[in-house]
Amino acid sequence: MSTQNRIAYQGEPGANSHIVARERYPDWETVACASFEDVFAAVAGGDAALAMIPIDNSIAGRVADIHHFLPTSDLHIVAEHFLRIQFSLLGVPGATLDTIETVHSHVHALGQCRKIIRQYGLTPIISGDTAGAAREIAAANDPSQAAISPPLAAEIYGLDVLATDIEDEDHNTTRFVVLSREPVRAAPGDGPTVTSFIFNVRNLPAALYKALGGFATNGVNMTKLESYMVDGWFTATQFLAEVDGHPDDPGLARALEELTFFTTEVKILGVYPADPLRSRGP
Repeated sequence: MSTQNRIAYQGEPGANSHIVARERYPDWETVACASFEDVFAAVAGGDAALAMIPIDNSIAGRVADIHHFLPTSDLHIVAEHFLRIQFSLLGVPGATLDTIETVHSHVHALGQCRKIIRQYGLTPIISGDTAGAAREIAAANDPSQAAISPPLAAEIYGLDVLATDIEDEDHNTTRFVVLSREPVRAAPGDGPTVTSFIFNVRNLPAALYKALGGFATNGVNMTKLESYMVDGWFTATQFLAEVDGHPDDPGLARALEELTFFTTEVKILGVYPADPLRSRGP
């Protein structure tokens, strides 16, 4: 089977990852995967050409596990897309706001819709993902059960929409990155660009301060810096960083060169066009 025009995502049909994949790649076949590990494996193994992966949410912060898969996956970031998250309260046909007693969804979605849960005195029940919650209550066919899911899930699973736009914050946005087996770098000088990379600092006093100094002195804007341990060692720390600009830009080129003096490894994960929504404030 050809892998061309197949894009993998984690979750069930109707999940936010499915929505953004359809939105950005409308002519592609979407491939649902049970876990993030399965998504990475689908692309690495040739079952799909691209992966659509959530990496950050404006409320919940970074998506767990993704930052551990990226350094070791040998996949490359080739694009980013921002999706304004919208949740609906769904019930089986015949259910109403008066009949529902429990609400099912992913733990993050439940945390992002606390107001409506309190308003109707609902008991939250954690599901694996938002679309899966919709499928589960459709199968149960119980008017006392509801799901917090993206609107597309109502259409897919034959549910009624009991309330729309129920998220607590109207700036709730998730950033997704698109991964590929082959690196596809944005052309230099062709609009705003993001460079993502990982590095390990040497275990020396002030190593991180010195490693980052080159970005400041060369006027490079760093938009992300996150750390996590390597193989469980407290003395080995890896950083995921993102900066505005292209490695061919003189300032960023100098900063990356200086970075190598204070690190044991630098690996560029991707050089890709900045999504237009990146520059917009809340």
